[in-house]
Amino acid sequence: MNKIFIKIPFIDNVLKGIGQIMLQENRWTGLLFLIGIFTGSWQGGIATLLATSASTFTAMKLGYDKSEIKAGLYGFSAALVGVALSFFFQTTILIWFLIVLGGALASIIQHFFITRKIPAFTFPFILIIWVFVFALHNFTNIPPSEMITAKPVDLNYSEFITPLNGFGEVIFQGGALSGIIFFIGVFINSPLAALYGFVGALLGAYISFTRGESIEGIHMGLFGFNAVLSAIVFSGVKKTDGLWVLIAVFITVIIDDLLIESNILTAVGGVLTFPFVAGTCITLLIQKIIPKRFV
Repeated sequence: MNKIFIKIPFIDNVLKGIGQIMLQENRWTGLLFLIGIFTGSWQGGIATLLATSASTFTAMKLGYDKSEIKAGLYGFSAALVGVALSFFFQTTILIWFLIVLGGALASIIQHFFITRKIPAFTFPFILIIWVFVFALHNFTNIPPSEMITAKPVDLNYSEFITPLNGFGEVIFQGGALSGIIFFIGVFINSPLAALYGFVGALLGAYISFTRGESIEGIHMGLFGFNAVLSAIVFSGVKKTDGLWVLIAVFITVIIDDLLIESNILTAVGGVLTFPFVAGTCITLLIQKIIPKRFV
């Protein structure tokens, strides 16, 4: 299998780009993520491949740094664009076109932030989806996908399954099976990151519960997936890493809850991973302000 990646590095770059959705530079993580997406929807799987391929191809043709392309840094936002569009809308010809276009645009926007050393994380994905969803809702009659209109079935209220659902919702997958696959995908590359993500999802669920958020939404993982990402960013072996995970998750979940309660982003597709980006950037800023001797 490794011979294929050596002979066709483009495949390796695409899979690493998908793995970077949860900050994992690992082709096998990316492959497991892809399997988890296909488990939920074949359209989502194809859309993920198309968008990530478009972004990687764009980065290569525009001469972006080869090491960054190899690391998958131009793939994760595009992958999320692809799966999000296939989740929100029925996959018409226009949607397939926008999936490819969105993937290419994600690469260009990501490059803008990378060259300026700005920690944008998944913001290119957020920006593109907000614009696309607003335009599609206001200027087309494309109906929503069956996934977004379907009612949740066999909802498991187990305290163990809830954080796994949080892993699944990072990539728009509502089933526990996808969440388990995603968790394993992170675990094979970084067990510590996977465990921190799991704890982050639990904390996110608990904080949202104390704030009176929807029990159904909490157990579906809708209030935990941003916390998963924030926890993974700050995961590490130092004792202080746990403190930063706690701070990041708390800030992220509060932002998430407030935005969801306000409904101000509903017209553009919802909060997506914006609470993760905002919460993580605020935590990074706090890290710079507080002297290292105090943490």
